[in-house]
Amino acid sequence: MNTTRRSILLGGAAAVGLTAVATLPALAVPERKLADPFTLGLASGDPSADGVVLWTRLAPDPLALDGLGGMPARPVPVLWQVATDERFRHVVRTGVEFARPEAGHSVHVELAGLRPGTEYFYRFRVQDHLSPIGRTRTAPAPHTLTGALTMCFASCAHYGEGFFTAYRRLAEDQPDLVLHLGDYQYEYAAKAADVRVVVGPETRTLADYRLRHAQYKTDADLQEAHRVAPWLVVFDDHEVENNWADEVPEQPDPEFPARRAAAFQAYYENMPLRRSARPRGIDMQLYRRVRWGALANFHLLDTRQYRDDQACGDGTKVDCAERLDPVRTITGVEQERWLLDGLRSSRSRWDILGQQVFFAQRDLTAGEKQGFSMDAWDGYQASRDRVAEALGHTRNGVVLTGDVHRHWAGEVKQGYDRPDSRTVGTELVTTSITSTGDGGDDTNAGVLAENPHLKFYKNRRGYVRTRFTARELRADFRVLPYVRTAGAEVSTAASFVVEDRVPTLNQS
Repeated sequence: MNTTRRSILLGGAAAVGLTAVATLPALAVPERKLADPFTLGLASGDPSADGVVLWTRLAPDPLALDGLGGMPARPVPVLWQVATDERFRHVVRTGVEFARPEAGHSVHVELAGLRPGTEYFYRFRVQDHLSPIGRTRTAPAPHTLTGALTMCFASCAHYGEGFFTAYRRLAEDQPDLVLHLGDYQYEYAAKAADVRVVVGPETRTLADYRLRHAQYKTDADLQEAHRVAPWLVVFDDHEVENNWADEVPEQPDPEFPARRAAAFQAYYENMPLRRSARPRGIDMQLYRRVRWGALANFHLLDTRQYRDDQACGDGTKVDCAERLDPVRTITGVEQERWLLDGLRSSRSRWDILGQQVFFAQRDLTAGEKQGFSMDAWDGYQASRDRVAEALGHTRNGVVLTGDVHRHWAGEVKQGYDRPDSRTVGTELVTTSITSTGDGGDDTNAGVLAENPHLKFYKNRRGYVRTRFTARELRADFRVLPYVRTAGAEVSTAASFVVEDRVPTLNQS
């Protein structure tokens, strides 16, 4: 990004000046004058070849304990604009949406009719308040294979356990697209060891979840990551509660359905999602497919809402026969069928699973006995085998994973008990943004020795930067030396290249 564009993106409305405000049409002014309602920033997401979703949520008092952000109990008109230049000399779309109290005063503008593969800038206005300027882009036209895609993916950002510097470093990499693979926020109340104050109790009600999302969104580093590129988002467990499985909570709780419905509502209100994802009670349609021309096909999965309960009481277990039950599923029957059909019919250069928990086998127990995490795909072996088989029929199959607060890189096998088993794809696992704190330099040699298909491990916080071209995928594992204080610089701990039609990891 050049200096001019960067100064405007970072400076927001102040960099635009009063001239820009004067160019916007007048809106009817609500009865009460609002303080700055754009404290939560703005975002875009789910790009298509002709459109994208624009998002903001109004909250002049973002940490109000009732979760309402200090907004009046009535709809508020919000003007939006889209331009091809950062100074809005060439406005191509404009309109008004109403931020309504029943939707947490959030706004989701679902655009269509834009040009494929094009960079756009957008902003919002309420009364005389002008939002920062966001940058977004549409996906390339279908069947288009030219150019490269720079995509960063991240997971697991606990507000109390560290500063979100990794989000700012991600933004500075200027990606075309960002994937967030879950645990965008955590449900827990404040802990004594936290380095930042978490406001509010453990989240259980709609007000609780709205407040928690709002506190996260006030973070300037997270706002910057949202502002520079469109996002694709899927949730994992902590957006509701730890290790939930379908309608089964971690601990017995007769109020869990209401808690899940509240969490889903707040998640939708705070993410740049399409109307198709709007919750209906305890149900939310989150798995979907996003195409990036002919280069990449993103299959975004939901591995929480439809899964069978974790086998053998959850946790890491040795000799758990239940995990081998062929009818057990982590995706549910309908989503699995959708995924297998999509993989088998795909003609994309790269087919990418954006999902939450460790996919490849990961034996965590030294010696002859094998111990596996029941919360990961290891707890649903038949389900994984069916997906891996379909992945092997694609030209290039890649699994992107979060959840485990560590960087990993590995190869997906048709079977894991034979060293010569066919490799059907690769898996890239991102560490956390902050969760579990600074980390350390233990090489985890014992687990790597038990799993020869796993090629890399790093216990530092950060994210993964990828670059897809027609010829190869390059993955850079980005790490920060610390997150318990702010401002760390980022470096690359390791880089891997996957060549077209060759599903093996080559360290570069």
